Amino acid sequence: MTSSVDPHTKVYSHLNGTVGELLDRLAVAELCKGWAVYRDSSEWNNYRSLFTDDATVWTIDRFISLSKAGKENGVFIMHRECGTLVELNPATRRAIGKMKATITHRFQFNPTTSTLDPDQSRNTAEFDVDCDCRFIFFCEKSPETGHWKAKYVKLFYEKDKVVPVDGITAPTFTDEELASIPRGYKYLGAAQARLGYRVDVDLPTAGGKLFERMYGEMEKWLDGQEVDLFWEKVEKKQEA
Repeated sequence: MTSSVDPHTKVYSHLNGTVGELLDRLAVAELCKGWAVYRDSSEWNNYRSLFTDDATVWTIDRFISLSKAGKENGVFIMHRECGTLVELNPATRRAIGKMKATITHRFQFNPTTSTLDPDQSRNTAEFDVDCDCRFIFFCEKSPETGHWKAKYVKLFYEKDKVVPVDGITAPTFTDEELASIPRGYKYLGAAQARLGYRVDVDLPTAGGKLFERMYGEMEKWLDGQEVDLFWEKVEKKQEA
């Protein structure tokens, strides 16, 4: 949960402004929404066009490959875009897109054994885990083409819940399964771990040091400075 303290130290173009500022912010907002529309519908060429050639989503081309492989193996993940706003610095030709979204991943487990049910028997619990999050797009405007592209994409994970498809049946997660996963993507992480996923327990959530650090990097980006978005592992090493 976020605190009552404003995480921003500066104010950028985010409402009203000149016609040029409005058009730039609309272009960036349109770009952000392409994540949910193009990725979920497997429009990979359109999806790739959202990003710079050297974009890091961590990383974009590998992300596309993993998404394709997951779909081929029956992994059913979709995204709901829940509102997008943009902060713009016309002087640096940079913008930050903030897209509120819900990641929804469908699972099928046997609720009595707490394991994946490969036979999808009548005892299988089919359910979604919905994870509310914020996608942060670090965008720049090409001086050659005038097109906006995303160079980096990071996420805040805010809260999640289990949603039974039939409205009744859902699996039970043990305290041990949930203990190591941060609040924000606890149930999503536990369910994915059952499928054999390696769950990163260092992802930014709403509040805390990584939350503050993310906002610092967002402001550095808007001010035209170099950013370091590989800091989760760095801070973990420093704490060890």
